[in-house]
Amino acid sequence: MDCQDKRVAIVGLGASQVDYCIAVQNSKTWDETWCINSAIATYKCDRAFMMDPASRYLDTEDAGHQTQVMRNLLPKFQQPIYSCELDERVPRLVEYPIEDVVRQTKSGYFNNTVAYAVAFALWSKVKEINLFGIDFSYAGNLHFAEAGRACVEFWLCKCIEAGIQVGVSPRSGLLDQNVPLNERLYGYHRLEDQKIAMPCPDGEWVVCDRSNIQIVIEKHNIEQVEVEKPPEPYKG
Repeated sequence: MDCQDKRVAIVGLGASQVDYCIAVQNSKTWDETWCINSAIATYKCDRAFMMDPASRYLDTEDAGHQTQVMRNLLPKFQQPIYSCELDERVPRLVEYPIEDVVRQTKSGYFNNTVAYAVAFALWSKVKEINLFGIDFSYAGNLHFAEAGRACVEFWLCKCIEAGIQVGVSPRSGLLDQNVPLNERLYGYHRLEDQKIAMPCPDGEWVVCDRSNIQIVIEKHNIEQVEVEKPPEPYKG
């Protein structure tokens, strides 16, 4: 399944996954949707990433609340599921191409499943990725939250450097997307007329004073990213 130059949505288990639902309800589409772990229970997807071995779900209770739903779904799931090993009880498992990905990306920094999915997108040379439910805020497990976020942001950086367009749910803390634009540039956020950095449709970035933001938006045809709103009844 070739996904070069495709637009891909990656949906995880964080609260900002709601933005994927609302985006679909507002007629937004992607060439493929990839789900992380038990997100397959909710969303129709083209591929799934579950880097723990299937035995973690089928033979233990280690996956907590995900355990039962994955036990029900894995044996009959119809789309490819990328994982670290095959298991005859889950026919659609595919071994993650770890050797090729590490060799071609020149990195072996993987401490969570989302990072593997983003690295797969980089290796596959997709055109665009949009992340939903990738939030990394886990109460009582701050070390994992920080480590997982850092690893995913590392791979997103590599994607951006490779020319892949990256989008993140505005509700997510990933890449500081839930931080107001005028507060993202440390130091400059303390000025009376704060500096703001924004991406343009052509992949370039512009920096401007907050007082000039509307002029810059119109000049470069920049889309203003806002929290998605549920579709309202048609009024005609």
